[in-house]
Amino acid sequence: MVTVTLLKGVLYQEDSPALWNDLLNLQAGVRDYVAVIGLELVLDEAEGYAFLRSRPTDGEENENPMPRLVARRQLSYPVSLLLALLRKKLAESDAGGGDTRLILSRNEVIELIRIFLPPGSNEVKLIDQVDATINKIAELGFVRRLRGEKQMIEVRRIIRAFVDAQWLADFSKRLEEYRKSNGLTEEQDG
Repeated sequence: MVTVTLLKGVLYQEDSPALWNDLLNLQAGVRDYVAVIGLELVLDEAEGYAFLRSRPTDGEENENPMPRLVARRQLSYPVSLLLALLRKKLAESDAGGGDTRLILSRNEVIELIRIFLPPGSNEVKLIDQVDATINKIAELGFVRRLRGEKQMIEVRRIIRAFVDAQWLADFSKRLEEYRKSNGLTEEQDG
C-alpha cells in the first residue's frame, strides 16, 4: 500500500499518519523495491514528506537506458517564477526563526509577482493570472489552500526538495540581471 501511494505522488506525514509509520518501518524494502524499476525514495523525516524520483544516471552511456517512470513536467514561466519566489520566502521565514508554517494571502502573492510586470499592468488580468498560477502550484502539491479561507495558502515544505539552494542562487542572479535590463534599482523593486 505504501509503494502504491508513493507511485501516485507525495506522501505527507500529516495527511496519512498510518501510512507514514508503515513507510518508516518498511523503508529499506521500499527503497530496494523501487530501485528495481529505476526509482529512488526521497524521504525527509524532519519535514514529514516522501516521494519517488527517477534515479540519476551514473554518467555512463548505457545502450538500453531505462525509460522514465516519473514524468518530467515543463513548467510555465509564471509557475517557475512563483515557485522560486515562494521558496525564497520560505527560506526567509526559516531564517527568521518564526513559525514552521508559511502562510500567505493572495494579496501577498500578488505583491511578490507584481515587480516582474510592467508598470500599469491590468490589475484584473494580474489577479486572474495569479489565481491560475496558484491553482497549478496547488495541483503540483507545493501549496495548499487553507480550509475556510480561500484567499490564504500554506507553502508546503516539500518545495525545498525541488527548488534547492543552487537553483535559488541562480534565480537571484537572473533577478539581478532583470533589474539591470529594466533599469530598476532594488528600492524600486521593494
